[in-house]
Amino acid sequence: MTRTFGQLTRHLAERRPVVMGILNVTPDSFSDGGRFFEPSHAVEHARRMVAEGAAIIDIGAESTRPGAARMTPAEQIRRLEPVLPALGDLDAVISIDTTSEEVAAFAISHGADIINDVSAGRESPGMFALAAKTGAAMVLMHMLGEPATMQKSPVYEDVVREVRQFLALRIDSAVAAGVDRGRIIVDPGIGFGKTLTHNVQLLANIGELSSLGCAIMIGVSRKAFIGRLTGCDEAGNRLGGTIAACLDSFKRGAGIFRVHDVAQTAGAFAVDLAIAAQGRNP
Repeated sequence: MTRTFGQLTRHLAERRPVVMGILNVTPDSFSDGGRFFEPSHAVEHARRMVAEGAAIIDIGAESTRPGAARMTPAEQIRRLEPVLPALGDLDAVISIDTTSEEVAAFAISHGADIINDVSAGRESPGMFALAAKTGAAMVLMHMLGEPATMQKSPVYEDVVREVRQFLALRIDSAVAAGVDRGRIIVDPGIGFGKTLTHNVQLLANIGELSSLGCAIMIGVSRKAFIGRLTGCDEAGNRLGGTIAACLDSFKRGAGIFRVHDVAQTAGAFAVDLAIAAQGRNP
C-alpha cells in the first residue's frame, strides 16, 4: 500500500519530521548530476531511499542549480517516461520538481501527488488550476530571479520579511485559484537568490513562516552555503552541515526536509527524537 499525502499531514501535525529524498534524472544537477540519469539507476535509487526512510520522493528532470540551462517540457517528460511508471508501488508520496504545468500534469497522471514548483506558480499560468483540479499538493518556493541569474548579487532590505511576504501572496493566489490551503507547503528557497548571510538569517528565523498556516519545507542538502561555513569544497562532503541545519530547522518549526542522504538524515532525526522523548519522560 502506498503512502498518502494525508498520512504525511498527520505526521506533520504530530511534529514528526518528514524526509524527502531527491531523485535527479538529470545529467547536470549540482551534486549528483548524471548518477541517476539512467532510468534503471533512478528507480533503484528511489527504492533505496524509501527503504532508508524517505516518505516522499521528489523527482526532477531539469536542474535548478545556479546557472543551469532550461529544459523544454518535452525533454523533461522524455526523461521521466521510463521512471515514473516504475515508482507506482513505492510506499512513498511522489513529488514532481518542475515549473511546467505540462510536466506536472504528466507526472500526476502517473501517480505524483505533490507539485514542487520553485517558481511558486509564476512560470506556468495554469499550475494552480491544475493543482486545484487534480487535488495535488503544492510546494511554493521563494526564488529571487531565475536559476540562470539568481546568485548574481542578490539584495534584500529584510530577507525574512520579504520572503514571508512573497510566500503569503503566492498562498493567496493559489487559494484563490482553488488550491486547498491544507495541501500547500512553503519553502524559503535556501540558496535560490540568497547570499550566505541571507541563508543563515532565514534558517535562524524559519519559525516566522509558521504564521502562514502551511507546512514548511527546507532544502539545504549539500548546498554551497554549507561549504562556505565548513570549508568543504566538495558537495558530497557537506553531510554534517546538512544534518545540523535540518535538526535546527526542525526545532524552529520546519517539518519536511529535502535531502540527498536519506539514511543519515533519517537516522539523525531518530536519535534526536529519542533523546527529546526521554527528556520529557525521565
